[in-house]
Amino acid sequence: MHNAHAVVDADIHPVLDPQRIMEFLPQPWRGRYAGGNRGPGNLGYWNPNGVMRADAVAPDGSRIERDPQHLARYFFDPNNIAYGILNAVDDGMSFGVSPELDFAAAAVSAANDVIVHDWLPVDSRLRAALIVAPGDPSLAAREIHRLGDHPGLVQVLMPSAAPMPYGHRFYHPIYAAAVEHELPVAIHPGNEGTGVSGPPTAAGYAGNYLAWHTGLVGSYIAHLTSLVTEGVFIKFPTLRFVLIEGGVSWLPPILWRFDKNWKALRQTVPWLDRPPSVIVSEHMLLTTQPIEEPEPRAHFRAMLEMFDAGRMLMFSSDFPHWDGDTPDFAGGAFPSALRSRVLGETARNLYRLPGAGDA
Repeated sequence: MHNAHAVVDADIHPVLDPQRIMEFLPQPWRGRYAGGNRGPGNLGYWNPNGVMRADAVAPDGSRIERDPQHLARYFFDPNNIAYGILNAVDDGMSFGVSPELDFAAAAVSAANDVIVHDWLPVDSRLRAALIVAPGDPSLAAREIHRLGDHPGLVQVLMPSAAPMPYGHRFYHPIYAAAVEHELPVAIHPGNEGTGVSGPPTAAGYAGNYLAWHTGLVGSYIAHLTSLVTEGVFIKFPTLRFVLIEGGVSWLPPILWRFDKNWKALRQTVPWLDRPPSVIVSEHMLLTTQPIEEPEPRAHFRAMLEMFDAGRMLMFSSDFPHWDGDTPDFAGGAFPSALRSRVLGETARNLYRLPGAGDA
């Protein structure tokens, strides 16, 4: 179905050509990458659906996510996507939890170069995240300074998997560089429990993919509370932070708990001059996928009334991953008063995208 709204898709996953990545890698990193050393990998859970949708195939039999022209023709056009944000997690996120900091920085830099040279020039609707490996914030900041003014790169991207929450001062050089280039910072799940990150849940390691996948929201809660309590948004008042692919409905109860505890414990964070929920609403955004589907559906709409959904939510398809959402499906979950904001306007404002008639 053709969607009536001009959609901005905040989370699309291209798969880059590894040969092209190697061409941008200097030695000795090129030989290591060619030998198959491409980050810590995953925990090996079995997902019966695989990772990629089986039907994301062009008429010639090739995978849509591997070709920017196919992506534009077979995904953007039929879904009326005005802009799509490319988050190359399959080529960059694993390096974000690598213990080999120099190799990780070089690998994500090469992936960024492939995006800039091979993808962004193909279609004016394409935008992308600038991937960094946060294990060495100085190297991450250097990468932001290298490419942060490119008009097609609209945010900084890190994995949500990490050895410690992202509010800690260790990471502040990344935020300083992002602010200098007027870029939001985003995180994406998928590598929790691998590399130098901690266990994927606060209780340890999940025993199957269902438990691991359901528990991913735990890292988002930890990062959100850390970013606020450590005063990141006080120190960087223009910084915006995006939580990609973490769902939606967990946010209001956490903010209620956060505000209640802040009232009693505000002496522990004297730099916070207003309730945490206010700071979150001013600085943090979420993407819709994987959108919750409770029965009755009215329960989801009730959750939307409990936070500033019109200003904080952005549509994301997660294309071509197995559990992705189409704009029609996701849009139908939102009341008409919110639909245009969620499907496009909020992301257009955050990423400073031209109007639908200005592209």
